[in-house]
Amino acid sequence: MDRRQFIKDIFLWSAGASLAVPHFRILPSALAAEKPPALLSLARGEDYAALVAQVLAPLGGIENFVRPGDKVVIKPNIGWDRSPEQAANTHPLVVKALAAQALQAGAEKVLVFDRTCNEERRCYVNSGIEKAIRELDDKRVRIEHVDRRKFVPIKISRGKSLSEWEIYKDALDCDCYINVPVAKHHGLSRLTLGLKNSMGVLGGNRGSLHQNLGQNLADLATVIRPKLTVIDATRILLRSGPQGGDLKDVKKTDTLLASADPVAADAYATTLFDLKPDAIESTLAAYKMGLGEMDLDKIQVLTA
Repeated sequence: MDRRQFIKDIFLWSAGASLAVPHFRILPSALAAEKPPALLSLARGEDYAALVAQVLAPLGGIENFVRPGDKVVIKPNIGWDRSPEQAANTHPLVVKALAAQALQAGAEKVLVFDRTCNEERRCYVNSGIEKAIRELDDKRVRIEHVDRRKFVPIKISRGKSLSEWEIYKDALDCDCYINVPVAKHHGLSRLTLGLKNSMGVLGGNRGSLHQNLGQNLADLATVIRPKLTVIDATRILLRSGPQGGDLKDVKKTDTLLASADPVAADAYATTLFDLKPDAIESTLAAYKMGLGEMDLDKIQVLTA
C-alpha cells in the first residue's frame, strides 16, 4: 500500500483536480507487516480522566500513538440524543481526557466528530461531549458537525462485499485516528463496538449496510484503520440498543479497554456481555481477513 499516494489522491479528488476515485490498495503481505501485536490494556476505576491515562500506560502511553505535529481525529459515538448516564454515547469525560492527552503529546490539531443518527445539535449537546471538549479551551482542538462535502468515494480493493463507499476525508488523511466507541447492545448486530463505530465516518445510505453487516464492516476496516481503539465500558447498555433510554438497561462497570489491534479490542469487549468473540459477525469476518486477533488465548491482556 502506498498511503502517501492514497492521501494525495484524496486531496486531488477533494480539490476537484482529479476525477479518478481514490483507490485504497493493500497487499496481504503489507497487511501482515502492519498488523499490530495483540496486546490489550484493561483498567478499572471511577475517575475517568485518570482511567484514560491508566489504560494507555501499558501500551506506552499516548506518545506511542500521537507524535508532535500530528493531525489527530478522535471518533467517539455521539450518535444519539441521550445523556451520559443512558450509555448510548461515549462518556464525555473519556473523550475529553483522550483529547487532552493528544494535546499534551504535541498534536497540532485534534478533531472530534461523528455522523449522528438523531439530530446532530441535540446529540452533541445532550451527550455532554461538546461541552467537555470546549472546556479544554485550546484552539488546537475542535468538535465539529459533519460537513457532507467532505465525504470522498473510496474504492475498497480487498472488500468481499463492498467495493466502494463514501468515507469522511478527515478520518482518512489524519496522522492518527483514535476510535472511541461505547460498548453496547445492538438489535441487529448483537453488540456495537469498535468496528461498528466506523459507521460514523461513512456517507451515503448507511442503512443499506445492515444487509451482510458483519462483512461490510470488515471490508471497511481494510480502509478505516485506527492507530488506537479505546472502548468505553464505563457503563454498558445491556438491552434496547443502540439507542437505549431506560437506565434499568445500563450496567456500570467503570472499565476501559485499549489496543492497537481493533479486532482484539472488539473480541475482548464481547466478553463483558458474556458472549464469545465469534458471536459478533464483524469480529469474525475481520479476523478471517487478517485484520487482527480474536483468539482470546492469543491476546495478551495487560491489567493497568
